[in-house]
Amino acid sequence: QVHLEESGGGLVQPGGSLRLSCLASTSAFKSYNVGWHRQAPGKEREFVAAISYDGVNTYYADSVKGRFTISRDNARNTVYIQMNELEPEDTAVYYCSADCNGAYVIRGASDDWGQGTQVTVSS
Repeated sequence: QVHLEESGGGLVQPGGSLRLSCLASTSAFKSYNVGWHRQAPGKEREFVAAISYDGVNTYYADSVKGRFTISRDNARNTVYIQMNELEPEDTAVYYCSADCNGAYVIRGASDDWGQGTQVTVSS
């Protein structure tokens, strides 16, 4: 089991940028595929992006493709998501998750989740 902690959320104006971080509690993190999901008020949780354990493969939801970039630094046990050109529709609580099974990560079926960080895009 991996303890995950998200950070970096906040209030940003439309068109602005934020970088979220997902810090893991163990160096075994380098063996885990990691994903970001988000949940807006009154909506279901949705997939945002995922990255393979070695950082070679990345996956994005169509709604964020070209604006968000997921990356990882296994030496720091951290996965990042750089979010540019933010829109009010990106407002949500963002969660990271980790699993040895990459398909589980994308489907939101990971065993391990963080507590989430709030992102609010508003003028």
